[in-house]
This record gives sequence, C-alpha cells and structure tokens, in this order.
Amino acid sequence: MYPALAVAEVLRQQPDVVLHFVSSATGLENDLLTKAGIRLDEWDKVQAGPLHRVNPIKLIRSVFRLFIGIGQSLALLRRKKPAVVFLTGGWVGIPVAIAAWLYRIPMVIFVPDIEPGRTLKLLGRFAKVITATSRDTARYYGKNKQVVETGYPLRSSLLTVTREQSIKELGLDPTKKTLLVFGGSQGSRAINRAVMSGLPELLKNTELQIFHVSGKLDAAAVQSAHDELPAELQSRYHVRDYVHEFGYALAAADLAISRAGASTLGEDTFFGLPAILVPLANTWRYQKVNADWLAERGAAIHLEEERMAEELVPLVNALFNDPARLNVMKEAARKLAYTDGAANIAQEILNLAAF
Repeated sequence: MYPALAVAEVLRQQPDVVLHFVSSATGLENDLLTKAGIRLDEWDKVQAGPLHRVNPIKLIRSVFRLFIGIGQSLALLRRKKPAVVFLTGGWVGIPVAIAAWLYRIPMVIFVPDIEPGRTLKLLGRFAKVITATSRDTARYYGKNKQVVETGYPLRSSLLTVTREQSIKELGLDPTKKTLLVFGGSQGSRAINRAVMSGLPELLKNTELQIFHVSGKLDAAAVQSAHDELPAELQSRYHVRDYVHEFGYALAAADLAISRAGASTLGEDTFFGLPAILVPLANTWRYQKVNADWLAERGAAIHLEEERMAEELVPLVNALFNDPARLNVMKEAARKLAYTDGAANIAQEILNLAAF
C-alpha cells in the first residue's frame, strides 16, 4: 500500500490524471487508504482472497471470491476504460490484472522486494512494464521481460523529516544514541521478546536510549517491561504500540532492529540507517533475500531468528562500541538510497499512458 500511495501522491500533481483506486472488499488496505488522506477521483472494491498457505476451506472461499472479483473488475474496467492499470501486489491485483489483460489495457507493476512474491510473479506475466526497487529483481522474471530500476517510492512526508525535528517530536534525548526496535505494521513477538529479555544488559550502556514500537499485540507486555524497570532506566526506554509518522522514528535512530520487509530497502537506506535485520521465519524467502541483499552491500547485518536470543544483545553492544563500523554501514546504506522512486514509477506510468 505505501508504495502505491507514494506514486499516487506524484500522479495527483498532474492536472490531466484521473486516479481510480481499486481495493479488495475486506482488505487491510481500506483502513490505510482512509487514513492516508490522498484525494482520489473514485474508489471501488472488488472481491479477492488469499490463495497461498491457507486451509482448504479458505482456499475454496478465495477461489469463489476470485471469480466474483473478475466479474466485478471486468464491469469496472469496461465502464472506466483506464489508459493504464498500476499494480503493487496483493490479492486484489489478480482479478484486476485478468480483467485488464482481457481488455488489452497496459499494466505497470511495482516490485518492492528484491524477490517478487507469488502474486507479483504472476502479475509480471501480464505487465507491459515491470518497475522495481533494484535491477537485481530481473533475474526472477523471464528473459523477455524488462525490469526498470526505479528505486523504492517514498511518501512525501518522509522526504522532509530531519533528525532534530524527530528527536523533539518523539521526546528523545538528543545527547544519547538511539536504538530503534520495530517489527513491521503488526509488530513482531520474537523481536519484542528478545529485546525485553535483554533490556537490563542493553541499558547498562548509559549513552543508549531505546525507542520500541511494539505493535498492538504485545503492547501490554512491552509497557509492563518498561514499568518494571528502575526509574533511572525507564527514562531511556521509550515504548509505543504505533507511530503514525514513522519517518520520525527512522530519522532519530542510529541503529535499527527490525524485520526485513520491502520498506527496509527504501526507508532505511534513505535515512542512512544501519540495521540488524531478522527475516520472518517460516514464510517465503523474500525477507531473507532482502536482508542478504542489504548485508552483502554493507548496510545491514542479517541475523536469523533462531539465533536472536543468544546473539542480539552482544551484537547491539558491539556495534554501539564501534562507531567507525556504524558509520561505514550508514554510508553504505546511503549509497543505495533513492529520493525519486515515486516520480520514476509515475513517469513510467505516464509514458505508457501516452501510447
């Protein structure tokens, strides 16, 4: 959703562009879109559902919804006759892509991760243009498919955030080094537990403060861990369950512990933020590929989840005790950054619409 919103912000600036958003009927993207505040000319919902890693009953329901969604998408595109369809993955992309292909409407897709997920691999077969965070994504598509490296599209609100402003907004101490902990939009129980168990050791470093974004699921446990600390340590352990303007957290941090979702490729690099990346275990490979890609380029350290309990705290302490190493990682991250990813993708869409 966030890449789609970033591109929509750029397209919204074009006077002759009409933006019509299509979401799934029950997807989480509906709430995100409502909160984003981007003006859309129209917004419709179609039926869709997960087809991978679901039990047989849910799979049958999803297939049924898919056929309904194809019919809805056919009717929708017949009425609207769009010049281009832009897809960023998700269940809803499948019925819309099938309808667009049947009507021969050109499609642009964006692949945020280095390795595309199953939906984007499928959508690549229909796409006229494949845009991606990195050209390394090209190896996951056939030789006849051209992949355009655009960089990761960043929302405009991230581009103007400063470290000084962020520290003030979050109530942090500007004289301390900041460790940012988060597990994605839903939070990570494994990361939360590892950090909570390591708090006494981490906070022995009096020059360190921790900003921990737990997610809703573990909010009570993380708050309890904060409250159980001695008063002199509580002031250096800041806990939130959610931060709407997450750019503040990224800009204020000196080191991050997180999962390895696609945003790490764009947002961590933009802020020059070194990271310890813990890919989500027991799922498809895309987070592992992202973590390895950043680690191979010196911008991050890939730490397997099963090793986190033993190695996380010593690794954090070692990095904060070695400012030169952190600076090398910071510079490596900055070399990978794009500031114009959204504009680059928008231009590909506009170019295709011109034909």
